[in-house]
Amino acid sequence: MLLIQCQPGPASPDSRPGPQWGPSVRQHVDMPPIVGITSYVEQARWGVWDVPAAVLPFSYVERVEAAGGRAVVLPPTAARDDAVLDRLDAIVFAGGADLDPALYGEQPHAETTGLRPERDAAEVPLMRAALERDLPLLGVCRGMQLLAVVCGGSLVQHLPDEVGHERHRPSPGVYGMHEVRLESGSRAAAILGEQVSVPSYHHQGLDSPGSLSVTGWADDGTPEVVEHLDRRFALGVLWHPEAGEDLRLFTALVVAATSPAPS
Repeated sequence: MLLIQCQPGPASPDSRPGPQWGPSVRQHVDMPPIVGITSYVEQARWGVWDVPAAVLPFSYVERVEAAGGRAVVLPPTAARDDAVLDRLDAIVFAGGADLDPALYGEQPHAETTGLRPERDAAEVPLMRAALERDLPLLGVCRGMQLLAVVCGGSLVQHLPDEVGHERHRPSPGVYGMHEVRLESGSRAAAILGEQVSVPSYHHQGLDSPGSLSVTGWADDGTPEVVEHLDRRFALGVLWHPEAGEDLRLFTALVVAATSPAPS
């Protein structure tokens, strides 16, 4: 059972004070590293209900927990307060809607739609805070783009305009499979090898990585992986590892979460 913090109620005259769980609880209790996963608010239907809900594909949770972590889903309201990072050992910035191009100084392309300003407003400062704390982080698709933009980069708003094909997002709700070449000696290559086949679903790409290093490219030459070389684990991939069976990125994140931060 996951216990992040437990504050006991008033003690009775013959009772002893209960345990005070704080941020160092994992130093004293044998529990998996706690991995936050950002989520989003969408109109959702189940049973008789049709209401706004905090949603996330459950495959993210399954992959984190299969890799040895304990997943905690973070709605945008929780993500607004970077103190939530005090309770996490690592964080996954999940995929989702396009980032607002205003974040990197551009006007929206005609194909840049479905913006979620409340999510941008929560996740931009959360990403900055995670980088400042050197908290191990994995950015997936939108999360990779967010990492790049926070580090001063910019995006290609509609990749088919640049590459002349739709293989990165072949049709609605269908992942495209393609090869990615990884730079020898990079963290990504150390985890995945120098060639990997990945499930992809995006129409935007990376224009400039800002202060990050590009360490992986799709078979059409477009960037697919960025790394922050000055952090112990800050990696972004443009594909969707949660949609496949390959746990290696999530396992590497969990291993980084259990490793002591450099002093």
